[in-house]
Amino acid sequence: MNLRDLRYLVALSEHRHFGRAAAASFVSQPTLSTQIKKLEDELGVALVERTPRKVLLTEVGREIAQRAREVLNEVEQIKAIARRTLDPESGTLRLGIFPTLGPYLLPHVIPRIRERFPRLELLLVEEKTEVLLRLLREGRLDATVLALPLHDDQLHTEFLFEEPFVLAAPEQHPLSRRKTLKLDDLADESLLLLDDGHCLRDQALEVCHLSGANEKSGFRATSLETLRQMVAANVGITLLPTLSVQPPVAQSDNVHLVPFRGNQAPSRRIGMIWRKSSAMAAFLKKFAEDFRHLPKSLLDARKAAGMAA
Repeated sequence: MNLRDLRYLVALSEHRHFGRAAAASFVSQPTLSTQIKKLEDELGVALVERTPRKVLLTEVGREIAQRAREVLNEVEQIKAIARRTLDPESGTLRLGIFPTLGPYLLPHVIPRIRERFPRLELLLVEEKTEVLLRLLREGRLDATVLALPLHDDQLHTEFLFEEPFVLAAPEQHPLSRRKTLKLDDLADESLLLLDDGHCLRDQALEVCHLSGANEKSGFRATSLETLRQMVAANVGITLLPTLSVQPPVAQSDNVHLVPFRGNQAPSRRIGMIWRKSSAMAAFLKKFAEDFRHLPKSLLDARKAAGMAA
């Protein structure tokens, strides 16, 4: 048994197709198929159930593939320790971030990261929270930026900042003429929300629960930009994170932003997450500082609303 064959098995478990797994492993399909068969012969068990249209792993195949992922991740950790010892600020960092934050946060932090860590290769993966956590646990990401709280004893959470929400309303809506709002002002209002799987949807639903608002039926968006355009089209009102209304994001006509006041002003807490076992933990603490130290004006909902107006 060798690491190469374990990589082939993991690739097959992910792609469920010999051709696609071979392409992802940069080998021919016959090569990959032969090595999988040799691995089965060595272990004395069937790992793969071959069907005309797709490949299914047997129960023991799935269990061994999961263990193989863990072994390969440990090997990468060993290599990472060696690389970081030679040059702590070089190498590759695979960072995950979710769609309602990435496009609005990264322009403010990437230039500083490039300047501070010029030898670092930063690979960014944008996915929903559930996918990012799975990739992180499997060792396919080194860290990810997520909304908190997160409860997992195997993961380290580094708090970065708290981001307020603002209300986005069309000019014709009565709330658009308010200078500030209390959470109770949303009572009986209907909010436009994102589709399932977005953490911002869960946060907005919590605001609805606390304020007495509800979700506008018959509509769900897949991006903040769709929400913004629906507000501009006078379809309804929604909550937007403050960073999503800051330059360089272009402002939309007929969208008025109103900040909240009071102890219950809605917001989301953002953190950087990595495995407690990560060989990069010391470096990631330094790396997180560039995400934590944002200019205060970027997270000022009142200034953001005033700028948009």
